[in-house]
This record gives sequence, C-alpha cells and structure tokens, in this order.
Amino acid sequence: MSSARTILGIWVALLAFSACAPVLAQDRLAQAMERYERETDPVKRARALVNVGEAQIELASKQARTGEFVASLDTLTRYRDQVRQTFDALKATGIDAERKPRGFKELQISLRRGIREIDHLILSLPTDRRPFFREIRGNLSDVQNALIDALFPRRFGRPSNP
Repeated sequence: MSSARTILGIWVALLAFSACAPVLAQDRLAQAMERYERETDPVKRARALVNVGEAQIELASKQARTGEFVASLDTLTRYRDQVRQTFDALKATGIDAERKPRGFKELQISLRRGIREIDHLILSLPTDRRPFFREIRGNLSDVQNALIDALFPRRFGRPSNP
C-alpha cells in the first residue's frame, strides 16, 4: 500500500512539474532578458546574451512541441535579431577579437550550441514548417562564421603578427 502511495505521489509531482515547466522557461527568459537589456557594455552584453539565447531556444522548442509554430518562430526571430545586434555592437568597439576574445568567444560558443539545438528543433517539425526555421538557422550560422573569422583571422601561408 505504501509503495502505491509513493508511486502516486511521484506521478502527481511529475504532473505538477510538467504543468509549471513552460512558466519556468518564460520566467527564466524574463530574468535573463532583463539582465541583457540593462547591460550597456557590448562585451558584458554578449555574455548576458548567452543565458538569453539558451532560454529563448528552450522556449521555442517547447512552443513547437505544443504546436505553437508561429510563436516558436517569433521567439527564434527575436533571438536572431539580438545576436546580430550584439555582434554588430562588438565589432563597433574596434576590439581585436583575436587578441581580446572576451565577448566574441562567448557569443560564438553560445551560437554553436544554439544552432545545434535549432537543428534538433527543425528535425522535429513538420516538413512544411521547416523552411522558415532553416532561414533563421542560416542567419545565425552566418554570424557564427563571421565570429570565427574575427577570432581566427590568420590564413594559411600568411605569417602571424608577433
């Protein structure tokens, strides 16, 4: 009898947690977004975007799983725009990313992880919804490639600067 109650208690706890999961994801996103928007330094803003990106991709995945494809696409579009704005702000500082990679490196690593998660999301979508999400993935990939070029500008055969 006590093992049945224990199992029942576990199921009730799991149901309660699963009902709260979308709310927790949105709350995490709101906190991360507040920190991101408050930051004015581009390097610190890039670091703050790491948490925002993780939360946005998590929320977009949950939205897609529940059939809210438009909301999921909107969430990823906002993320893409924030990544682009943050990258542009980092470039505008004139910092040499190869010598001082702070901000650039964190953004690139975050993008690599985010793109991988978006790839998983795309594969879970109905085929008629995939092109819209692939476009955002392509835009993010372009920014990631630009970050890699900024972090590693040396080319084969060209001597490095001491």
